Amino acid sequence: MTTRIEHLVTSGQFSLDGGTWDVDNNVWIVGDDHEVIVIDAAHDADAIAEAVGDRRLKAIVCTHAHNDHIDAAPALADRTGATIWLHHDDLPLWKQTHPDRDPDSWLVDGQVIEAAGADLTVLHTPGHAPGAVCLYDPGLATVFTGDTLFQGGPGATGRSFSHFPTIVDSIRERLLTLPPETKVRTGHGDSTTIGAEAPHLEEWIARGH
Repeated sequence: MTTRIEHLVTSGQFSLDGGTWDVDNNVWIVGDDHEVIVIDAAHDADAIAEAVGDRRLKAIVCTHAHNDHIDAAPALADRTGATIWLHHDDLPLWKQTHPDRDPDSWLVDGQVIEAAGADLTVLHTPGHAPGAVCLYDPGLATVFTGDTLFQGGPGATGRSFSHFPTIVDSIRERLLTLPPETKVRTGHGDSTTIGAEAPHLEEWIARGH
């Protein structure tokens, strides 16, 4: 059974530091006809559950704990029995959205999450958030970057729990070292590749955002 990547866009709001913005989020479903994992259960548990269908949802992996990436995770987990995974450093952010529900398991740098032929290696990439992670599968030639790396540069670092020098270090050391043909599937917007973004690192640093 061939492992494949499915893409769903959900819409809602991102709230932090007293501000609220309308956002569209990428939800990634990785698996086959029988078993899948969801990366970032954003906004709409019904739409994600419909996309999963009758397949077993093994895990909901959170790239970080900003509300727009995790708001539908508990409802989706309750419907499907899936395990919610988050890096422990993002627990304070998680608690802002879900004060009465903890994640089920903690992501650790270097661990491999397996589902339906996919082998997703957890890369801890702090900066956008303390517990931000990316998920790299060499077999799929893909890295799921959440809000760490986008087409055109790093994720935002202007709000609480974020730090620009840290995200630059994470991208330089953990992502730009991946093969240039690696597809970058992001938390918002269009996909890109490592090779397309790598030449622009110094420009990002010069812009300092």
